[in-house]
Amino acid sequence: MAKITKKWGCYTKPLLVDRESGSILDGHHRHAVGHILNLVRLPVVLFDYLEDDSITVEPWPNCGLETLTKQDIVQMSISDELYPPKTSRHTTSWNSPPIAESLERLAKSND
Repeated sequence: MAKITKKWGCYTKPLLVDRESGSILDGHHRHAVGHILNLVRLPVVLFDYLEDDSITVEPWPNCGLETLTKQDIVQMSISDELYPPKTSRHTTSWNSPPIAESLERLAKSND
């Protein structure tokens, strides 16, 4: 993913982040790529995860969990542990806005 991001020269999708806890709900790989590329900031969409009814969560099929709540997600995100990949599946009634944030801009500490 770092190679393709570098090739494109930009981020095309923001991370989804809970405003209250700072939890990354979608974009862990994009966050990791930001570290690999030494970026000082990343594009995000902030929202109130627990209160926003436009976003829902359910466990992925065959992940080993029958139920999964938003509170479970927040608790795990603030702990020292992580769910395995493809444990939670978030859906929204909206789409992330299309973006093209250049890596050059994201590498700068200010504009």
